[in-house]
Amino acid sequence: MEIIQKPKGTRDILPDSTYKWQYVEKKVIDLLDRYNFKEIRVPVFEYTELFQRGVGETTDVVQKEMYTFDDKGGRSITLRPEGTAGVVRAYLENGMASNPSPLKLWYNMGMYRYENVQKGRLREFHQIGTEIIGSGSPLADIEVILLGNSIFNELNITGIKLNINNIGCPNCRKKYQKAFKEFVGDKFDQYCDTCKTRFDKNPMRILDCKEEKCKSLNVGSPIILDYLCEECNTHFETVKEILKQTGINYDIDSGIVRGLDYYTKTVFEFIDTKTGLTVLGGGRYDGLVEEFGGVHTPAVGFGMGMERLIEMFEENQNSVLEENVPDIYILSCGKEENTKSIILAEELRSENISVEKDTLDRSFNSQLKYADKIGAKKLLIIGENELKSKKAKIKDMSSGEEKEVELEVKNIIESIKE
Repeated sequence: MEIIQKPKGTRDILPDSTYKWQYVEKKVIDLLDRYNFKEIRVPVFEYTELFQRGVGETTDVVQKEMYTFDDKGGRSITLRPEGTAGVVRAYLENGMASNPSPLKLWYNMGMYRYENVQKGRLREFHQIGTEIIGSGSPLADIEVILLGNSIFNELNITGIKLNINNIGCPNCRKKYQKAFKEFVGDKFDQYCDTCKTRFDKNPMRILDCKEEKCKSLNVGSPIILDYLCEECNTHFETVKEILKQTGINYDIDSGIVRGLDYYTKTVFEFIDTKTGLTVLGGGRYDGLVEEFGGVHTPAVGFGMGMERLIEMFEENQNSVLEENVPDIYILSCGKEENTKSIILAEELRSENISVEKDTLDRSFNSQLKYADKIGAKKLLIIGENELKSKKAKIKDMSSGEEKEVELEVKNIIESIKE
């Protein structure tokens, strides 16, 4: 019978990699704790309308990439393509606006987008994201940018560049969109069909088109920074000034618009300079809470692709990160001996000692070979003589040194930690 394989655009993360994921995730989560962000978990699927209204009907995500289906009740359901819309929905539905403001949240979740599979892009991917809900101050923008920068520093990842932009507010965009439509209008027929549908509904989405032809047509287009209102311009100047004072290098990239419609004012991306790929990106979304039926509530956040982060972590590791191995392997053969090894193993595990023992009724030699293959640090043999004398030898698997100990948890722990 043929083996069923995983769907295209997904991957298996096997034990020889998961320990790296666990290490990176723990480092990031510890950092989030230091910044006083609290975890939130939201459903893997939502009503499709949530993403149509929040992400935007003219975005690539909604038009081309969502996994959407009707459930058995005939309701349109979509697997989450991004995290912010679901978090804001949960914020409103659960009355979190009454919590102390601003609310600082983080999540670590799988995301789903039907897109072309290539390096750095999968159809199921993992993302750590943050949201600060309730602050319209540039200080909140700085907070999430500094947090993003700290993640790379914490993991000793180099070769990262920060790009920032300001895409204005609805007031700014009216003037900008008029100028941009005039620019596009002269060569409208040369754009792809998707861009043509965006021309009237949301012309700024044309700037986000991935088609090379459209990218070349956009060269020389008006720059949003030239159309910022006084408030947006002041906001951007404050962000730039504080970044300089904190010693964070950045470039202004007027081409950053981000792929989701809810963004306003500050947008930013941390780029891997080797590949040119975005590892972490985000910005401000001051109108999204209101779009979902709440009162006007400014907010800012970011999303970070874990697959890309893990790749960069592996490339930048100066010291080898070792896979977790058992502190001790307890080798035993025979009914009474096995019972003693089970009891001893559970007692040691309750003291935070990693223990492995046989579950296959293997021979003495087979267990010895297995203990060596899995890299156990110590070896404890329990046989008939050891049961009678209540003493056994612990062997250091690296040096070969042996030491006799009494079969008591306290003594064994002391020997393991020597």
